[in-house]
Amino acid sequence: MTSKTQVQTQIQHSPTLNTVLMVEQTLRDSKEVLKIAELKRRLPRKVMHATLLEILNYLQESGKILITTKGVVWTYTPSDLMDKLKKGGLEL
Repeated sequence: MTSKTQVQTQIQHSPTLNTVLMVEQTLRDSKEVLKIAELKRRLPRKVMHATLLEILNYLQESGKILITTKGVVWTYTPSDLMDKLKKGGLEL
């Protein structure tokens, strides 16, 4: 008899763009440091914990948030230069 070994592969779930934007909007609107548990409560829809952590890691790497021992805070401010370029109608 032959024994078959099962190889389990873990499929990594990527968050959808709508979920990332929802988390961004919630953090931007909060204007205070939020614990992850509080952030999960404030989200309009439920998000799996692992998915939320993946989104938060992405946002921190992109420079939009800071994750500290006290919680998560939105830090991104758009560049004034980009706003001037947009208003001036400069085509890139």
